[in-house]
Amino acid sequence: MTSSRTDTLAIELYDQPGHLIRRAQQIAVSMFFDALGRDVTPVQYALLRMLQDRPGIDQVTLAKEVALDTSTTADIAARLEAKGWIVREMLPRRQRRLVLTPAGEAVLARLVPGLQAMNLQLLQRLDDDERTEFMRLLRKFVQVNNDQSRAPMRSSVET
Repeated sequence: MTSSRTDTLAIELYDQPGHLIRRAQQIAVSMFFDALGRDVTPVQYALLRMLQDRPGIDQVTLAKEVALDTSTTADIAARLEAKGWIVREMLPRRQRRLVLTPAGEAVLARLVPGLQAMNLQLLQRLDDDERTEFMRLLRKFVQVNNDQSRAPMRSSVET
């Protein structure tokens, strides 16, 4: 027996928040690469930006701040170090302190104009009030559902 479009158990695909969030992520990543090239991934950018704001934090804290698991963060940090964009220094208890290099700072500075343009382009089809409301709701959605993530964000900075 085939399912009818009027079947009360069927859920329209584009009425499902998870599907729309996945599509929004695809769009955002595509626009990131279009605007900035492929030298830096969105996740690498997040780590670099956090290190710019919090120079010298340890790798575990960095993982918590950007909501990644520690093994993924370690892998990405090793790649960033291989590119010469960060330095990882061993701390007691096998932790690593991470610091941007001048080359890493230069990469971030080079990305700023493209990121600004990309952020405008992502939201340009919304009017000012819609942009404000979209960002408010997106932040709230992430905050109230943070603990549902496999790697919830745990900020050590008081806000």
